[in-house]
Amino acid sequence: MNTATATASAVPQSFKEVWLISAGHGLTHWYTATFYILLPLIGREFGLSYTQIGMIMTVQYLAGAISNIPGGMIVDMVGKKGYLMATSLFWVGFPYALMSLAHSFWMLLICVTLVGIGNNLWHPAAIPTLAYRYPKRKALVLGFHGMGGNVGEALAPFVVGALLGWFSWRTVVVINVIPGLTMSMLILFLLGAFTVNKARDENAINADSAGHNVKQYLRDFAGLLKNKSLMLVGSSSAMRTMTQAGLMTFLPVYLAYELNYSPFAVGICMTVLQVAGFVAAPLGGHVSDKWGRRQMIMSSMLLSGVMIIGMVLAGRSAWFVLFIALVGFFLYAMRAVLQAMAIEAVPKNLAGAGVGLQFGFTSLGAAISPSVFGLIADNFDIHKAFYFLAGTIVLANLLVFFMPKDNLQPAAHAIG
Repeated sequence: MNTATATASAVPQSFKEVWLISAGHGLTHWYTATFYILLPLIGREFGLSYTQIGMIMTVQYLAGAISNIPGGMIVDMVGKKGYLMATSLFWVGFPYALMSLAHSFWMLLICVTLVGIGNNLWHPAAIPTLAYRYPKRKALVLGFHGMGGNVGEALAPFVVGALLGWFSWRTVVVINVIPGLTMSMLILFLLGAFTVNKARDENAINADSAGHNVKQYLRDFAGLLKNKSLMLVGSSSAMRTMTQAGLMTFLPVYLAYELNYSPFAVGICMTVLQVAGFVAAPLGGHVSDKWGRRQMIMSSMLLSGVMIIGMVLAGRSAWFVLFIALVGFFLYAMRAVLQAMAIEAVPKNLAGAGVGLQFGFTSLGAAISPSVFGLIADNFDIHKAFYFLAGTIVLANLLVFFMPKDNLQPAAHAIG
């Protein structure tokens, strides 16, 4: 029996682990989505400019960019993916609780730095685990994983937007700690059980790294920096995330400042964006598994740019919310596909580091985008800054042309 056959025969029939890890992923996104809704209120209370609002998110994403690579290496070398996911869940929630005590711009920056570090242990642990347990359906299960994040990001704006109708943002942050801690305890318990149940699979996933000492691992890791496929996937992911980060940071600000939407209405619009992503994530993954990566990515990126332009032109009309939904659909449809491509481009023993590198690229792109958007909005106007986001997604599309064709085939061909 060859390796491909053995791997395929070991694929579990149940999707229990997919739902479990996806639920944990949703929790990591809950607090981030909460902060996006709070940003307009924090900006007004602290008297922040668009540039300063952008800088808050830039610091968070920059901390993530720096921590992603060592985070991925830790995942590969430690191997206890369940415990690392549990650590990430705790580390994400705790700094947001500290924000209720923040009374200065610099204290906010410290809190978001801690969030950026903790959040980036999750993906190098979760994504390789799912990809290797479901090798012929990796983009689909990664789509479900992304869908979990969309659920967290969809529910948080709705709930928090409603609470802001009665309470201040500081009170809401304190209230938000209660369900967050409850959910964290539940997820931590389930992930602990998951670690025990899947110990044999983790050994299989990390089998290629047996006998590799730290020096050998570091030499192998250095080879990833010469991996053209991974570098192009990472660069394309970074440009796509520039669009997403700019949109998630400033769409709530635009709705509150320019269109005078209430916090509840802002929450509804952000929920619409995530609901569309909820549908798109597994659908995009399934289509790419069946018919290939290139067409899926290129069409989604191009249409995302067109929809952002349509959103800005729609202004205050009812079309605005429709375009928000379409932006979310096409933007999130490509996320799992790019993650699958990154996994396919690296050896198994370096899967965590490969994902860490990809997310290092995306965090760097996300760090750049809010500050550039804020500078454009302050020096020109916020509408022109949205055109900048449309341009970044078009550039991400162009990078796909340079991808080796082997990395853009349906998963069934890539594995066999």
